[in-house]
Amino acid sequence: MKQTTRFGLTFTLENNRLKESRAKSETAQDSAKAVTKSQPAPQESDISAAEQDNLSQLLGELEHLVGLTKVKELVREIRAYVEISRRRAQFNLKSDNLVLHMIFYGNPGTGKTTVARILGKMLAELKVLPKGHLIEVERADLVGEFIGHTAQKCREQIKKAMGGILFIDEAYSLARGGEKDFGKEAIDTLVKAMEDYKTEIIVILAGYEKEMERFLRTNPGLRSRFPIHLHFPDYNSEELLEIAHLMVTERQYQLSVGAAEYLRHYLEEQLEAKQANFSNARLVRNIVEKAIRRQALRLVNRRLYSRDELMLLRREDVKQIAEEDEDNFWQT
Repeated sequence: MKQTTRFGLTFTLENNRLKESRAKSETAQDSAKAVTKSQPAPQESDISAAEQDNLSQLLGELEHLVGLTKVKELVREIRAYVEISRRRAQFNLKSDNLVLHMIFYGNPGTGKTTVARILGKMLAELKVLPKGHLIEVERADLVGEFIGHTAQKCREQIKKAMGGILFIDEAYSLARGGEKDFGKEAIDTLVKAMEDYKTEIIVILAGYEKEMERFLRTNPGLRSRFPIHLHFPDYNSEELLEIAHLMVTERQYQLSVGAAEYLRHYLEEQLEAKQANFSNARLVRNIVEKAIRRQALRLVNRRLYSRDELMLLRREDVKQIAEEDEDNFWQT
């Protein structure tokens, strides 16, 4: 009897434990279902395969640029930030509004315009910008000569850039005329457009670092409106020579060993004596274009040409350029 009772009690306890276990399991399943219902299922990116291919191609173009290691890294960060912000929004997670107005610091010929153009196309593929085209302007395109003219000119350029990037070269020149100058009106018009069309236009200010910093100090409200700052350093001699090789290859020419060595030496001299406005890749482009014309002048009176001769830029073609008056030739 006791044994039966004992077994009966034991049996009853085991049943109770089973019931409790089942109840806990069902509760856990219900909780899991509730969590599943409250959160959307993982989704794939809304960027198509074709768009991903285009993005990969644009990143390839960026990587193909000589130097600019930190600039490339920041552009990759921007791309990743945009994609992850969109993924977070799909899960109803908090994400800051994308404010991508930028300041590009650097001397001429350091790749600022090229990077801006690639960036615009990339942001269009990521659906941040409707078009992603680039409109380049300077002071003369924005500042008028009489009352009301400046606002009109600014609005025209903003309209052209709508859906893409408005790239303002030497932006600090907008403030160079003093209090009575219409440049301040241009700045105010641009700031208003940045507020009114946050998702439809990106503004990039570009120019020399010292002048840009001075410009931002005299216009304290501007700095906070441009959260992304990219610094474009000057190229070294090896990078400039690599750019020269790329430029001649694109034009289906090639530098002889002697021409390349002479050019390296000349570029090193230019870097040692460089001024604040050293023109970097523009300097190299001028050398290449002038060397091609010099080669043509050297060959034009020949009766027979080989394919190799038509492609080869010799030391003498480059040397003649370096010996010319720099004040007449190296202007950018």
